[in-house]
Amino acid sequence: MSDDWAKQEERGSPFALRLILWIAQHLGRSFARIVLHPITLYFLLMAKPQRNASRRYLGRILDRQATLFDVAQHIHCFASTILDRVFLLADRSSELDIQRNNPEEVYRLLDQGQGCLLLGAHLGSFEVLRAPAINERKMPLKILMYPNHNEQISKIFMGLNPEVAQSILPLGQTDTMLKVADAVAEGKAVAMLGDRATGSEKSVNCNFLGKAAQFPTGPMLLASVLKVPVILFVGLHMGGNRYELYFEKLADRVVIDRKQRDVDLQQWMQLYADRLEYYARKAPYNWFNFYDFWDEDA
Repeated sequence: MSDDWAKQEERGSPFALRLILWIAQHLGRSFARIVLHPITLYFLLMAKPQRNASRRYLGRILDRQATLFDVAQHIHCFASTILDRVFLLADRSSELDIQRNNPEEVYRLLDQGQGCLLLGAHLGSFEVLRAPAINERKMPLKILMYPNHNEQISKIFMGLNPEVAQSILPLGQTDTMLKVADAVAEGKAVAMLGDRATGSEKSVNCNFLGKAAQFPTGPMLLASVLKVPVILFVGLHMGGNRYELYFEKLADRVVIDRKQRDVDLQQWMQLYADRLEYYARKAPYNWFNFYDFWDEDA
């Protein structure tokens, strides 16, 4: 699988990020959204690899050749979700209209003391799950993630809410899986994104938007070891201040037969890819994998 996403450099200086943060906090969301237009134009002109990746993806999901205006909408949607992280992390989610669909699927498990694996993607906003869960304390939540990717942006945003930073379980450390096992044993939800893999990570081919793409097998392997329910979640940005957060059970248990391990893994990941495609078609400009996802350059 292409790991171009891990190699992409962060764009934007710390000063620019802090300026946007100051504008959002002191001048309000409406004024800050005006700033998104020149930001969108900058990335449209300067970020050629991301622009090309956007055009390819949009051509697939829109079933037509994508225009520069389509790409601009895609970038603007992404920038909007980044801006709204300010309000979510600063416990100002009341300024956003977040519609939760089927959250009982998760609350019921946690009320019973049953841990679970929440499986998301780079589709919409992750923060509409994470920040409200921590601020409202309705969902005991731990996050599995690579701590060093987009480190500059993450440090600035985590400063808004230290509790969110404390919820992170960093991938790649020797004791990470032990901490994950402890978290689900304590009846917590562990959340991770399952649509990107590094070059060294095992992956399988899945049909996604009409062409084979590689998806990492790690999430389903983890679920099979933990023996916990798997819940898909996506937080779609629907324009303006509106978000729709969806929860959908993928499995009560992920069972993988050793004798046909590769076949079972592919089938489980294909189920995940199929549901991602379903939600991506609900909000096409919410897919934020701005790299060669289908390895077409290869």
